[in-house]
Parts: sequence; C-alpha cells; structure tokens
Amino acid sequence: MSIFLIKMRRVVNELIGIDLPILEEIAYKGAYGAVASTVMYQILKKFYIVLNIFGIVMIWIFTSAEKEKIPIPPIGNRKLLRDSVGTIAAKVRKRKVSAVEVVKTFIGRINEVNDKLLCIVDQRFDEALKEAERIDELVQNYDEEELCKKFPLLGVPFTIKDFFSVKGLKHTTGLYCRKDIVASKDAEIVTILKRYGAIPIGVTNVPELCMWWETLNTVYGRSKNPYDTRRITGGSSGGEASIQGAAGSGFGIGSDIGGSIRMPAFFCGVYGHKPTIGLVTNVGQEPKLEGRLEEFLTTGPIVRHPEDLDLLFNIMVGDDREKLNPVPDMKKIKIFYMEDDGGSPLSTPVSPEIKLAMKQVMKYLEDKHNIKPQFANITKLYHSLEIWVNEMSGAGSPTFCEELALKERSVNPFWELIKWAFRCSPHTLPALSLGILEKVAAASRGLPWHKEMIDMGYSLATDIQDLLGTDGIMLYPTHPNSAPKHYEPMFRPADFSYCAIFNVIGVPVTQVPLGLDTNGMPIGVQVVGGMFSDLITIRVAQEIHQVIGGWVPPCHQQNC
Repeated sequence: MSIFLIKMRRVVNELIGIDLPILEEIAYKGAYGAVASTVMYQILKKFYIVLNIFGIVMIWIFTSAEKEKIPIPPIGNRKLLRDSVGTIAAKVRKRKVSAVEVVKTFIGRINEVNDKLLCIVDQRFDEALKEAERIDELVQNYDEEELCKKFPLLGVPFTIKDFFSVKGLKHTTGLYCRKDIVASKDAEIVTILKRYGAIPIGVTNVPELCMWWETLNTVYGRSKNPYDTRRITGGSSGGEASIQGAAGSGFGIGSDIGGSIRMPAFFCGVYGHKPTIGLVTNVGQEPKLEGRLEEFLTTGPIVRHPEDLDLLFNIMVGDDREKLNPVPDMKKIKIFYMEDDGGSPLSTPVSPEIKLAMKQVMKYLEDKHNIKPQFANITKLYHSLEIWVNEMSGAGSPTFCEELALKERSVNPFWELIKWAFRCSPHTLPALSLGILEKVAAASRGLPWHKEMIDMGYSLATDIQDLLGTDGIMLYPTHPNSAPKHYEPMFRPADFSYCAIFNVIGVPVTQVPLGLDTNGMPIGVQVVGGMFSDLITIRVAQEIHQVIGGWVPPCHQQNC
C-alpha cells in the first residue's frame, strides 16, 4: 500500500508540477503568503487550462444540434417599442396614445418573441388591459401637470423577474417544488411602481433559486439571447434582460446578489443598475434572505434608455434619496479605470474589443470634459471570486441546500447529482454544483484562508471607498467576453466575479452597453461609484450614451 501511495503522489506531482508537501503547508498555514501565492497561481492556471479544453469539447457536443440562430421579428414602425419610459408616460398623459394601445403593443411584441426566447413565464394580460382602461378614464379627468406629479409612470407596462411576488401569478423562483405556488400579494416594489401608474404584465424566467449566471430551470426551461438564440441571457435576471433587449416590455425589475442585474443586462445589450445596499426594498422576494446575504442583495431597474435609470431609481428609492451624494459637474468627477482584475487564473482574459471600447469611452470623457482617467491599481480585485465565495458562505443565512428543499430539510447534492445523471433529479446541474461548492466552502471556514479572505473583503471595501469618495467613479469590465454559448458557464464558472465582488462591497454600479462586437453581440462596461453615489454612476452612464449610443435593437441586421 505504501508503494502505491508513493506512486500516486508522484503522479499528482507530475500532473500539477508542484510537490504535495507545499500544498499541505498552504492548507494549514494560509493561502496567500509570497510563496503560496505563486504556487496557487500555478495550480489554478493549469486547472483553468484543463477545464477550458474540456469545456470546448463538451460545449461542441452539447450545442452541435443547434447550428443556426433563430432570428426574432423586427420592431418595424412600432415607435412605442423604441420609446423611453418617460416618453411613453408623457404620451399617455397628453392623450397622444391610450394606455390600452400601449399595453396591447407590448403584449403583441411578447407574443412575437416569447416562443423563441422563453422570457415571460406567467402573464396577466387581461388584468393589465383592464388597468389600462381605468388609466384612460383617469386621464380624462385630470390635467397633464397634475398627472405628471402623481403618476410619472402612467400607463407604462413592466415585467419583473420570478423572484418577486406579483399577485395572481406563479412565484416559483425557478424551483421545481414551487411550480404550483401562486403569489397572494404583490412585492413591495411592485406596489410602489403601480402607485406611480405602471402596469405589471408578467414575470420573467430565472435560474434555479436565482443562483446561476445562465437562466435555466426544470420548471420552464432555458431562456435565450435575443441577439443570438444559441447564446445565454445571463442570470439570474436573464429572462428579464432578454425581454428588455427584445423590446417586449416598457421596463424591467431585477435583483442582484452576484451580478444578477448587470451580467444579463450586459449580455442583452441594455442598462442595469445595482443600487447601494439597503436603499431599495427587497420585501416580497422568495426565498427571503437573512443575515448578511440580505445586505448583499439589491433590487434595481433594467432598461433600454439611460434616462429611465434616473426616473425609475428615484421612484424606487423613495425618501432615502436624501442619503444620496449630489451629482457634481461632469468636469469635477474623478474617473479611474481597470481593464481587468489583474490576471486572475480563475477568470477568462478580457476581450480586446471590450478594452478598446473602454478606451474610446475614456478618450471621449477626456476630450469633452478635460478629465484624465487614472489607472486604479486595486490588486485585491485579483481575489474577487475567493472573497465573494467566503463572504457568501459565512453570511449567516439558511444554506443553499436547505433552500432547495423549502427549508424543510437539506438536499444532498451528491445523491441528487447521481439522480441527475439518470435524469431523475428535479434540480439543475448548476444548482447541484453550487450545493457541492457550498459544502466545500463550509468545510474550509475553520482554515486561516477563510478569515483571510473575509478580512481582505473588508479591506477592499475601504480601499474602493477611499479611492472614489463622493465624487469619483471607476470603469471596470462587466464580464470578460460577450454572451457565451449555452452550457459554457459551467466551464467558465468564475467569470461572474467581475460583477459579484461589488455586491459584498455594497457600492452602486451601473452597467452601460457599449455597442456590439464583431460577432454582433452586445458588450459593455460597469460604472462603479462610492457608497450612495448612485446618481453619479447613472449620470456617467448617460454621458457615455452620447458617444456609444446605448441599446441596439437585436434585429438591426434586418433593418429593425
């Protein structure tokens, strides 16, 4: 037996090129000393290469049957589908168009695209039309100025991810054991938006328990990207971003705990805003998070036009807008940038096209406003994934495996994985993988490495706040590449860390589309602000729109 173990050790040594005693020392003494960092980098880099090669083969196998993308119908001359939220509401108030016509137009668009994209998973079209009729009656009895003050969203239809409750609609959170649950009341954010005149028309698809960056579940299936149906929409607000990119809803609402607003918005060519922690209500979401997880989770808008971010965010934040930092003159905003996370072997290298688009933005800001962007050498972003995983695993909430079973017990992810291999599990592979990762992370909490990453997270938050203050922003990639093909996230599991790190830090971030790459897929950039600088990141997003142009209809090649 001893000879066998010696031989096995030699095999492992040859495979990864590192002596096992060094690994043992790292595990027990901490992972990020000078020598240990170099060793871990070598391990992770080789692991990434192996995973990348394996992923290329598996993706080819999985996607070989779907060789051509399915084009979605063009928008044509339906101007309402191109209008901003503010423009639609103004037209309704001025009686240039009826609320009924607005709702019917968006319902028609949903019916055109949903069978191709699988965005909307439950709808309330009949109820929405009745509410639109009541709005048209209201318009006849009030003058325009009064309507503008009371109902800035008058007659605008919106959708919201199946994480929030909408009375009378299914509330599954992508979980099979919730497939028959119907919401008995509206989430608080839905109530707020309705109070200002908006009309909910449906809920949108999410990954299982909203914890993956491809939208797929065993209740409804897989959502698809409006620019290329062979590619992902992102997650967890993937169905929402897809219907926004396809112009099937006036605006959308998502939630974000690890990039769940910003990544889908990036992949689908639209704007998304993750507010400063604690500013917007999360009440009415399922599962209800506890402990620090509730702090990491935020609710925010997903839209096609940057001016709508400002309109919706001010409504959503309510009286807490007094906490927000004022927006300085553009020439006085400090601008920093980083083109990547410093080269972490866990994440894919950032696309040259994204880097070029960021440079174009910086040149525009420098030329127009005489602002010289400065490089932000935040080296701790190199450990974004490790910080996020450790913060999440020690956040003091029911475990992911317990949530998979409605907190009535804890799902055994290893047994479910065996069942999944025989197509007998009600869970998705990403959810089971996360369950296993959770077990591993829980087992490591007693190691020095866990506390080291938690402390590094607090230190990183301080570094970023000190750098940006109340009048600075940082440009940072939303994701290393445009939307990957279906299944690919399983072999690029760490790429979401470009977004996720800012959830545990708590700062506001706005995702801004930067046009299309050579594959015809959207790319973008994050505008990161200091705490309570939401209006500043949104203002910069509006400024970037001047040079890049923002949302591009997905059927642009068909003269959309």
